[in-house]
Amino acid sequence: MITKKSPAKVNLILRVLRKREDGYHDILSLIQKISLCDEMEFSLTDEDIVVQCPGSTLPEGRGNIVYKAVEALFTHASYPQGVNIKIRKMIPVAAGLGGGSSNAATALVTLNEMIGLNYNPEELMKIGAKIGADVPFFVLSRTAWVSGIGDHVQKVRDIPAMWFVLINPDFEISTKEIYEKLNLGLTKEIIKYNIRRFKSVSQIARELCNDLENVSLRIYPALSKIKEL
Repeated sequence: MITKKSPAKVNLILRVLRKREDGYHDILSLIQKISLCDEMEFSLTDEDIVVQCPGSTLPEGRGNIVYKAVEALFTHASYPQGVNIKIRKMIPVAAGLGGGSSNAATALVTLNEMIGLNYNPEELMKIGAKIGADVPFFVLSRTAWVSGIGDHVQKVRDIPAMWFVLINPDFEISTKEIYEKLNLGLTKEIIKYNIRRFKSVSQIARELCNDLENVSLRIYPALSKIKEL
């Protein structure tokens, strides 16, 4: 059995550049791992893929993103056996912290090592991109600019260390609903955005932004009160 940490993330910058013809949105985001983590246990078996999330409301079968990631990896590798994965959730669900995508990426990277598949990060990122938008970032597992629909990941030099206060409002927020209510017209135009380099915390503080914030505050007024506090 192997135990791995599966970290959360924050979007220091999130710009939604356009709505695409396929219904997705092109984004540009500076994403940073944080110390809040889930814990995952992996045990190889001779049989099926089993995902357990004790104490959580998450599905444990094919509806779980980890199950989908493992199934995609095993199919890609023609691996005939199974694995038992137990997830101890510490990252709040549907909180914009990437917990599910992190779990999926941790499964891809860990099983790649355990089974000896020897896929490089780029290959794992391609598999992960079909599972969830943030999965390639977590496969890379370092500070990065993420663009496209999340499938283009460009690592950056380490940014200055910072502390964050995370407040969980104790309700789930639908990213899908927020994107649907974002007032962006359909466009073929590709909007360019300059990628910045940051050398100090004050520089980053001046640039912090999230284009989904106004919609989120409108849908969930409690968040405005928390932000004011």
